[in-house]
Amino acid sequence: MPPGRVLCAAALLAIAGCAPVQPTTPPEPAITIPQAVVNIADPRQDLTTARLREQDNCYWYLHANPLEVTLVPLRTVEGRPICARLSAGR
Repeated sequence: MPPGRVLCAAALLAIAGCAPVQPTTPPEPAITIPQAVVNIADPRQDLTTARLREQDNCYWYLHANPLEVTLVPLRTVEGRPICARLSAGR
């Protein structure tokens, strides 16, 4: 293969590796977040993707960066995770 084609192929592979990652299917559907949670959540988080996980009864959101999309705990400005209280029947 001529050197120009090798260089072109390498450049295309490098560019393809920089494409942003899109989430396939969120683990749970996003929900309407209570206003009390919105009021205490750090504003740098994406509340439009927030959801309440049944496994730990805490709020999580999808954090997207150029390499991956990750489900992370929703936190207060102080860094504490935001969780819902369990009802007496649970």
